[in-house]
Amino acid sequence: MDMDKLNTLMERAIADMGAAASGVLVVIGDRLGLFEALARHVPMLPAELADLTGTQERMVREWLAAMAASGYVTYDPTTERFAMTPEQAALLANPNSPFFLASAYPCIAALYKDEPLVTEAFRRGTGVGWNEHHEDLFHGTERFFGNIYGNFMVPTWLPSLENVVEKLTRGGKIADIGCGHGASMIMMARYYPQSSFWGFDAHAESIQLARQRLQESGLKNVIFQQCEARAVLPEDYDLVIFLDSFHEMGSPIGVAGHVKDILATDGTLMLIEQKAPDRLEDNLNPVGRLCYSFSTMICVPGAISQGEGEALGNQAGFSRLADVLRAGGFTRIRKTVETPLHMVIEAKK
Repeated sequence: MDMDKLNTLMERAIADMGAAASGVLVVIGDRLGLFEALARHVPMLPAELADLTGTQERMVREWLAAMAASGYVTYDPTTERFAMTPEQAALLANPNSPFFLASAYPCIAALYKDEPLVTEAFRRGTGVGWNEHHEDLFHGTERFFGNIYGNFMVPTWLPSLENVVEKLTRGGKIADIGCGHGASMIMMARYYPQSSFWGFDAHAESIQLARQRLQESGLKNVIFQQCEARAVLPEDYDLVIFLDSFHEMGSPIGVAGHVKDILATDGTLMLIEQKAPDRLEDNLNPVGRLCYSFSTMICVPGAISQGEGEALGNQAGFSRLADVLRAGGFTRIRKTVETPLHMVIEAKK
């Protein structure tokens, strides 16, 4: 045994254990407003932050120490005060920042809560349906991805598609398959009031919440419906979108073929998928580790639970996704743009 290699691996494992243990503290800091309060004020003592947020000083002091050890807040030993840099605030304290990551941590917490389900899925091979996961996953997914969609959908992704913005501006028909809580549909409906939007999801609780959000918004150009992907009725849609959901389809070729049938003659399919290289060896990096972990716990068991086909996983890559779309009957397929975590794929008949 090479002791130097062992020590290096042990250091890596300890760092990973520290990240896993401190992740729940990020969830706590986000939910209690600790990051936000610290970022909005001058350097603070633990007691000052506790007083400002209505929390217990001794708990806050220990939390701050852990966050400082993680590099998520700064500590000045001369004044014994804590603060946040603009970069730290962008990641952890500003929910409108395109770099905000704190909202993803509840999803990670959900992975640990769902571990018994996934462990059993390894044994029995029948997968884990989206509806079986802890609710932290649903809300964390909406908040994390909703922020990304809010920052990139209208200014970057939609303009990268051929003639789509013009259609939406005039008044088109748009379907979001796997719409979750409906954040993207409600956002797009505000930008394009002349267009009509349909959001479909197989998860009943998500559709119920989407309808509640829609009622609160006052918008009249959106409809939400509980529906499996291949049960969406033809409407000659100008645009059908899958936002981080196509790779979770149990039969992606079958879904692609159905989407081709419900599109208008010059309609467009838009896939928003993880920006993953095509080869496994090119994904063996920190982003790949994170995505493969989520895929093992959520995406692959979710696809397997539908009982058909091969699960793509969230690191499928452009080439494999393009092959699936071609097998579903699409002939014009291209990657239009990439953003920090995503790629946009356009497919036409």
